[in-house]
Amino acid sequence: MSSFAFLSDQRFMKAAAPAADTRFVVAGVAWDGSTTNRPGARLGPRAIRQASHMLCEGTHPHFNVSPLHPAGQLGDVGDLLLPNTSLQAMREMLQPMAANLIRAHHMAWIGGDHSITLPLLREYRRWLGRPLAVIHFDAHCDTWTDHFGEPSGHGTWVYEAMQEGLVIDACFTQLGIRSAGEREARGYVQQRGGQVFTARQLRGLESPQQLAPVVDAIRTRLAAHGNPPVYLSLDIDCLDPAFAPGTGTPEPGGMSTNQVLSLLEELADLPFVGMDCVEVAPPYDHAEVTSQAAAHFVWTYLCGQLAQGPTRP
Repeated sequence: MSSFAFLSDQRFMKAAAPAADTRFVVAGVAWDGSTTNRPGARLGPRAIRQASHMLCEGTHPHFNVSPLHPAGQLGDVGDLLLPNTSLQAMREMLQPMAANLIRAHHMAWIGGDHSITLPLLREYRRWLGRPLAVIHFDAHCDTWTDHFGEPSGHGTWVYEAMQEGLVIDACFTQLGIRSAGEREARGYVQQRGGQVFTARQLRGLESPQQLAPVVDAIRTRLAAHGNPPVYLSLDIDCLDPAFAPGTGTPEPGGMSTNQVLSLLEELADLPFVGMDCVEVAPPYDHAEVTSQAAAHFVWTYLCGQLAQGPTRP
């Protein structure tokens, strides 16, 4: 089981094990059986949790809220017990676990490689009874039709999600894309009606004011489709390796931590239903900068949701 040796009492922001009425819950998905370069993302949940302990009581400087206060709003179920040799078996076990959790809590999933997102989207689609909008931070388009000869992996989930009707194609936004890839894959999301903001297009845009056109474009798409539920999938390799060396497939020329934080803060009022943060690989990290960035991204997302009030899912 991929999680057995890595389970511990350390939880995200030192949150307690969740009660039935806990609003926000973190779950680790310690799987990296689909990595194509450097393995190690199965260790990501533990490193992100450890980094989150620096947040102390965790009052956010922009939202002025903390998921730890009042007590009982944030819980952590630890790493889910999953097989570590079979992608199909992992997904088959993850989906029923995810189904129970997303019906009870607003979830933040910490991975793990990006192949975990597809089964999560399947369960959100089943729960909501409708496809989702997706905001996808990544260096890679993840729209390949196969995974180096295998039918599925961490680089195919976007293609599969669109093929399965899990997402609203026109409300699928990618941010930070820059990796090498054939034109058909790189252009797939746009061909399906979605929008892509490459890392090159985002160069030099860091403040909320500078990123306002990007935020407005996302809002416009969602409004045109009735503001559907939104899922956030954040691959840590959207960041330049200077900000996130600890990942399996680093790509130079990426986003800055400031850019991602600005976008998370400015988009916090969208109708999010859940998020994941994936591809943190601690063996390649330096001074914990990658896990610190991931912990801050998850914390910022949670605080942004908390700041919207008690009625959000």
